Amino acid sequence: MQSGSFLDRVKIYVTAGKGGDGCLSFRREKFIEFGGPNGGCGGRGGDVILQAEPNLTTLLELAYNPHIEAQNGEKGGTYNKTGRAGEDKIIRVPCGTIVKQDGRVIADLTQAGQQFTVARGGMGGRGNQSFKTRNNTAPHIAENGQPGEEVTLILELKVLADLGLVGFPNAGKSTFLSRISAARPRIADYPFTTLNPNLGITLHKGISFATADIPGIIEGASEGKGLGHQFLKHIERTRVLLHLVDPSGFDGMSAEKSVKVIEEELKAFDKKLFEKPRIIAVNKMDLPEAQKAYETIKKKFKKHKVMLMSAATGEGVNKVLDEVVKILAATPVEQPVIEEKTSATHKVEPIFSIVRDENDIIHITGKKVVEFIAMTNFNQPEAVTRLRGIFKKIGLEKALLKYGVEDGDTLIVGGREFEWNGDFDEEAPTSPEHAGYKRRETKAERLAKRKARREGKK
Repeated sequence: MQSGSFLDRVKIYVTAGKGGDGCLSFRREKFIEFGGPNGGCGGRGGDVILQAEPNLTTLLELAYNPHIEAQNGEKGGTYNKTGRAGEDKIIRVPCGTIVKQDGRVIADLTQAGQQFTVARGGMGGRGNQSFKTRNNTAPHIAENGQPGEEVTLILELKVLADLGLVGFPNAGKSTFLSRISAARPRIADYPFTTLNPNLGITLHKGISFATADIPGIIEGASEGKGLGHQFLKHIERTRVLLHLVDPSGFDGMSAEKSVKVIEEELKAFDKKLFEKPRIIAVNKMDLPEAQKAYETIKKKFKKHKVMLMSAATGEGVNKVLDEVVKILAATPVEQPVIEEKTSATHKVEPIFSIVRDENDIIHITGKKVVEFIAMTNFNQPEAVTRLRGIFKKIGLEKALLKYGVEDGDTLIVGGREFEWNGDFDEEAPTSPEHAGYKRRETKAERLAKRKARREGKK
């Protein structure tokens, strides 16, 4: 991975496919007097699916194409033909990708081929054949397709590896990786040559494991200094840490001090990192000061296995790998943790909510209400009448009256504008500009009508 080509965090905007519109059609054939409705339903919209791909190592492509849309479903046809469903949109992401929505982890793609549906396509609208009843044998109504889900997601990539190489810059991590695997990271005799994490597959005594070379960590990395969290987060998934130490120290500090600083940075960033199994390997054993540094560190850090090796010459590397394989066999693979909403925080979303803005316009919001509006064809009088009936059943009209709506008030629902008219007659409107609702008679008015009818009979 070259510098600038590695990207581990990206924001994407996902839109699933819209369902196809239903068809309004009647069977018209010679010698068939009552053909009846034969409009088919629309096809389902395509889903947007994330799929883990082992050959990918970066989210760079999604950064260039953050707006993702699935295919819409096709319209229904005559003779009860159902429209074709839209194709699913599969987005390939690297293994180790975490999916976040509204700050909550909703998926963790760790296995090759693992899939997760992030946005579901809308259902196809029903054709007029679906609305046929014994009381309405010729319905002139067909639904529009249901809109697909729209979500904004944050994708974060955390390198998946069994062994993580940590240490100060120029400690020999890239040289060690190139020694134990076929990876060829950039190597030079100056610090900060590695700007991006590098991965390699190591095969030792018939056992294969993945090794990640994490760019050099400096003091204060846990607080964001240098590249800080950008590197530290990539070792959260590793099972074992191999801490490489330069016997000459780094930036004026001794080898012993450098080990202590790295430990403090790991603990400050995440206590789990500090508790991971860790091997301390004093590198560059061919230097004169290597033996002394090894003896000092071994006495100071007795809780960890301290070893001496040379990544450049290969001396002592096999002994280090033997220890790595031994610890990996005793360390279980961590299972991904998905944050779930607990019952204490679970909230039932209301069907609708009513708010009046500063311009005295009433806004009606709610997922189901918006779907009702989107799936209604306002050029069909029966469809508008059905919509009004739905709004009455869910209590929207009653809630508006209780809220204090008056004749002439403007209502905005699902992007459409309506005018409330208490004197609206029973005829269904043909356009949204003249749509309204007839105010339901009060109990006193109904009793007055009954009394008037009784007196008229007398």
